[in-house]
Amino acid sequence: MNLKEKFRHVMDFPKEGIDFIDITTVLQDKEAFVYAMDCLISKIKDKDFDLVVGPESRGFIFGAPVAYALKKGFVPIRKKGKLPYKTIQIEYQLEYGTSILEIHEDAIQPGQKVVIIDDLLATGGTTLSNIQLVEQLGGIVTDIVYLVELEYLNGREKLKGYNVHSIVKF
Repeated sequence: MNLKEKFRHVMDFPKEGIDFIDITTVLQDKEAFVYAMDCLISKIKDKDFDLVVGPESRGFIFGAPVAYALKKGFVPIRKKGKLPYKTIQIEYQLEYGTSILEIHEDAIQPGQKVVIIDDLLATGGTTLSNIQLVEQLGGIVTDIVYLVELEYLNGREKLKGYNVHSIVKF
């Protein structure tokens, strides 16, 4: 399946000059969604790890089903104020602003091996923040898997030293 042609491009969203890659067209197409999930799972099914981390919000969409399929635990990373228990946090730069992410302070135990799954790699800033949260808790990021990578933004540069995988590249 040519998954690349299943995505919708929304120009000037969320601000002028941004070509937003809309994943909802893949999610609503049952064959495309199953194929996308199978591709994500295939990247890590033979890896040794304990947990899948999925950042809010689209990382939940892909990370939780992957964790379920591979019989692993799932840990959400959320925007500030959304998690009910004690958290650690990090402020980071977005392509178009700043934000704060949080993870429960007991979500990852020292030495646990973690795979981060998200929908899209752009500049790498959000993922770098996710990595920093995992590592603050003593976790080891073994792999990072994306459905989409925007190669022209060179996000992999910020993630040197980590195993980065993507299914579709624009």
